Amino acid sequence: MSFWETITGSDLTREYKAFQARAAALPADYRAAWEQVQGHLFIYGDFTGRNLMPILDGALGLLEETAADGQSIDEVLGDDIAGFCAALAGEEGGRTFHDRWREQLNRNVARKLSRLGG
Repeated sequence: MSFWETITGSDLTREYKAFQARAAALPADYRAAWEQVQGHLFIYGDFTGRNLMPILDGALGLLEETAADGQSIDEVLGDDIAGFCAALAGEEGGRTFHDRWREQLNRNVARKLSRLGG
């Protein structure tokens, strides 16, 4: 990846378009689930979304494999797609903006308390 691709994000655009092309080959119920998975994983993205690419690739790979095996989407993801996405992102170390804000608040409070106590 070149410096220019990193700055402009063209590598991400190219990779995302490849995901969409792969998803277009899925059955209709799998495509609908893919749209939901993307929506639920979006909150775990960093500023650029670069950290989501391996997670999205893994989720799409799972959908492709199970569709090829003939499993129903309910067997694969269950009825809690948001929970599936949270578990998937959690395994990869994804954090929501709430997690990042909580960590920042905790650091700020700890710093203020250390100044008061010492």
